[in-house]
Amino acid sequence: MKKLIRTLCLLLLGASSIQAQEANDATQRLRNQNAQFTEQIVKVADDVYVAVGYSVSNVSMIVGDDGVIIVDTGMMGEAAEKIATKFREITDKPVKAIIYTHSHGDHTGGAPAFLGDERPQIWAHINFGSEARPWKAGGLTYQNVRGARQAGFKLPPELRINNGVAPVRYPKRGGAVFSSGEGTNPTHFLEVDRQTINVAGVELELISSPGETNDGVSVWYPDGKVLFAGDTFYRSFPNLYAIRGTPNRITRRWAQTLSKLADHNADALVGGHTLPVVGADEVKRVLNDYRDAVQFVHDKTVEGINKGLTPDELVEYVQLPEHLASNDYLQPFYGHPEWGVRQTFSNYLGWFDGNASNLFPLPPKAEADRVAKLAGGTDKLLESARDALAADDNQWAAQLADHLLAINKDDKDAKQIKADALTKLASDMVNATARNYYLTVARELRAEAGPASKAKMPVKAVEKSEANKKAAMDFIQLVMGDRDYEAARKFAGEYIQHDPRIGDGFDALVEALETYPPWKNRPKSTVEFKNVAADGDLVYLQTHREIKADDGFPARQIVVHVFRFNDAGKIDEHWTIVQSVKLKDSVSKHPLF
Repeated sequence: MKKLIRTLCLLLLGASSIQAQEANDATQRLRNQNAQFTEQIVKVADDVYVAVGYSVSNVSMIVGDDGVIIVDTGMMGEAAEKIATKFREITDKPVKAIIYTHSHGDHTGGAPAFLGDERPQIWAHINFGSEARPWKAGGLTYQNVRGARQAGFKLPPELRINNGVAPVRYPKRGGAVFSSGEGTNPTHFLEVDRQTINVAGVELELISSPGETNDGVSVWYPDGKVLFAGDTFYRSFPNLYAIRGTPNRITRRWAQTLSKLADHNADALVGGHTLPVVGADEVKRVLNDYRDAVQFVHDKTVEGINKGLTPDELVEYVQLPEHLASNDYLQPFYGHPEWGVRQTFSNYLGWFDGNASNLFPLPPKAEADRVAKLAGGTDKLLESARDALAADDNQWAAQLADHLLAINKDDKDAKQIKADALTKLASDMVNATARNYYLTVARELRAEAGPASKAKMPVKAVEKSEANKKAAMDFIQLVMGDRDYEAARKFAGEYIQHDPRIGDGFDALVEALETYPPWKNRPKSTVEFKNVAADGDLVYLQTHREIKADDGFPARQIVVHVFRFNDAGKIDEHWTIVQSVKLKDSVSKHPLF
């Protein structure tokens, strides 16, 4: 079905690139997640408001006696200014305090918009900024490249859907969380597990909440029974490991934090991203399920480690129970269970997977040279990669391309194959960060490769495609032109018919053609074929004929047939799409073909 969708898109929309987004299940699920980012101010309790969708992260306001408290500030100034304006429509009380739930720039970068004339208290964890310190101390910069790939910053808007837990945004600054002189650095710190503060007559409890970062702070507002969880929670499987590269995220501690938060019996839960959760029972269920999922990944991974399993084996061994895997709040839009498994292994045991062969493995080129020799040479290896791509074995195609690129880093054919494989993997990927990473690397590879190679498909595949195309044309000519049904029967296999007017099986097709008025009186003719193409086991045809519309005006009828052939070269499925165009109604006056 995925091939059919791609074929129809290429045919009907004129798409010339495999980068066109397919309307498959993964893509649609990710698009549906956009409902979490509709710009709105959500009132979750008396005097508590959450700005959703304006920025990459949520920004919250608690209204006190003589001022307000802001929990997180969003990422960029323009969005933060818009939120500040919306909040001022609710109250003009000054900002008395800002609380950072952690140090990521998408939660802190908008702080200048909320400073006002009075410099507020700015609260954060005593470990604030600890994630970035090792990078700076070690002189590391490549995480910025990986971060841009993960976020899709180098992709055009039409290729971005969302970031899983955040809307599509393009940063306008250079990546620094703070700017000197703007007064946005923390002034007050949480140095213990819990601390009660009182600001503007509002009592709040700050809770140390290690999870996505080691400087996490949750905020409990007891009077409103609202819990602000930062990035300890959002409506996606948690990002136990960020593919941009990140210091250790300890799954065990994350689960412990969630247990601690669930004990508050909140009526509303405000995550760092996505819509708040409202209702005491729902909040309790969500936090417990979220905790159970993280705890399960940890415990099952440890169980597998103790059995001697490697990370590659563990990702198959650790599978969420169905009641968690199907949970709306735990879909892998942003984080992914597999990454959590690998992170947990690395946290406990480091890089070595326990397999003695991997203590001193062959360098990539040495291994690739040997793989190519086994395949019969690099040409055979390249042919195998093309075969894998044609068969939609996309992960294998990408890995074979990696071997070819290890042998010759400038191999344009290998780059194109890998780019196409990654693009196809992206189309089936519901995880936004993986999808963005695939598509970004694919674009980088295509830019390096230059114009697409004109390398041919394997001979057997070409011969099969040509035979199927000829069979499809002969079938349509015999059925729709010559009306010689017995001669056409030899091309029919299982013959599943997707036209709602026709039953399954070749005999049902014949019956429909002999009884349905528009068809039974049609004279014999020569079918005019305009386009024919094959994609694996699919063949599509564009046919054309002149007709008269109901009002007597000349018209053209374009019919698109899509066939799926079996290995014996027989037709197992048939789709038909009909478009009739009155010539007098043509706006463009351009020909249809």
